Amino acid sequence: MKKLEETVRSIEVPGLLWGASKLVAVGYGIKKLQIMMTIIDDLVSVDTLIEERLTVEPANEYIQSCDIVAFNKI
Repeated sequence: MKKLEETVRSIEVPGLLWGASKLVAVGYGIKKLQIMMTIIDDLVSVDTLIEERLTVEPANEYIQSCDIVAFNKI
C-alpha cells in the first residue's frame, strides 16, 4: 500500500494538492487507500485526472478503480 500511495502522490498537476490519507477496511481483510485532495476547479478536471493520470501506466499497476467519496465545491 505504501507503493500505491507513493504512485498516487507522485502525480503532479498545477492546481492539485494532496492531503491526508488513510487505509479503510472494505471486508475480508481487503483495504482501500483513501486520500483527500484539493483541486482548483479552473485548473484541474476530475475526469481528466482519473482518465489520463490515475488509470494509465505506470499508475494502473496499483490502481484498480477510483471512487469519489465526497465532493465539495466552493
